[in-house]
Amino acid sequence: MSACTSIESKLKTALEPSHLEVIDESYLHNVEPGRESHVRIVAISKSFEGLNLVKRHQLIYSQIQEEISGPIHAISLHTFTEEEWREKNQQAEPSPDCLGGSKNDQ
Repeated sequence: MSACTSIESKLKTALEPSHLEVIDESYLHNVEPGRESHVRIVAISKSFEGLNLVKRHQLIYSQIQEEISGPIHAISLHTFTEEEWREKNQQAEPSPDCLGGSKNDQ
């Protein structure tokens, strides 16, 4: 099972989200082709109600420790309640462009 598929399965069970996107953005970065290392997660769930951003992220991290300890190098988290999602017109900010990491260090 791919890391993204595993993350999606775990978060669906834990959060019961009304909307969930787990997107492999590795191709946007300087990594080997086919490697799942950079993941973007957009999750809308009632589980986030009353939680600040740090607690929301901790909730997600607690569910995907295996993937974070393994193939996943970077995660972009976008966590919203259903009301927040409506207020954002059901759109999360796009991921920033990759700056190339250490290959561009002088």
